[in-house]
Amino acid sequence: MGITLASLATQFLERPGLSQNTIDSYESTLMPLLKLYGRWSIEIIDRDILVEYLSNLDGIKFTTHHRHQAVITALFNFAVEQRLLKSNPASQLKRRKPNPKRGEHNSEQEVRYLTSQQLELLYQAVKKDARMDALVHLLHSSGARIAEILSLNLDDLDDDRRRFQVIGKGNKQRWCFYNDSTRGSLFNYIKYYRYNCNPALFTAQKPQNNSCSRLSYARVYQSWIQITSHIPELKGTRLHDLRHTWATERMGILQIEELRALMGHEKIQTTLRYSKVTSQRAEEVAQLAFEKIKNYGE
Repeated sequence: MGITLASLATQFLERPGLSQNTIDSYESTLMPLLKLYGRWSIEIIDRDILVEYLSNLDGIKFTTHHRHQAVITALFNFAVEQRLLKSNPASQLKRRKPNPKRGEHNSEQEVRYLTSQQLELLYQAVKKDARMDALVHLLHSSGARIAEILSLNLDDLDDDRRRFQVIGKGNKQRWCFYNDSTRGSLFNYIKYYRYNCNPALFTAQKPQNNSCSRLSYARVYQSWIQITSHIPELKGTRLHDLRHTWATERMGILQIEELRALMGHEKIQTTLRYSKVTSQRAEEVAQLAFEKIKNYGE
């Protein structure tokens, strides 16, 4: 009798070269499957069993469902590569389609960005909070991830050249750049509102003892919700949408390889997803063009 599914999963997760984040993601995705069939021999887990298992995965987004299916397929591909199975029972399974009744749409809207109107509302809303104003400016103008910006120290800013260097995914360094408007917002925050007792660019003071620390994501998220929840047009928007917005605005201006390098993506497919112009964005750009182009025949 062959090895169990649990043993196969262990070997799969112990492969060299996997990051801890990848291991954690695979592990959490496979856990429901292992609870049901972990003790079973992989030789008796056939296609029908996997189809039934996947069809019973309820209460998750279709994109999450696709991830479950992709990880299971990769797991059994590994079994084939190790010559533990002759064929992959999960090979070429149909992917679950989005359910419009749940608000799911397999459309361009998977890449969420802020429209011009939403950006105007957001910038107006953050004016009263110098720290959030600087943070929003920096996120939108640089395309950096929120975690990368929160890890910056004040000395990391090259203000003369309006740039800073981050260590992104895979421990790869890259330069990020910001505009004059962001420079002014940063100057205002740093000079008048930043706490100087910590080297971090974005700092916070703890109300319990007035100690100074690096600004946490939890606190930023709380501020974001407080700012956006009172504006109907901004409800449901995310900090990460500013990165998507940055990429969408530059699609067609930068070469795709240039955009990939600036965003810190390893795979070009990821950049194509981020920079894809949606029908909504195309309509917005078209309407702006109409406003700028002279109307003939009137």
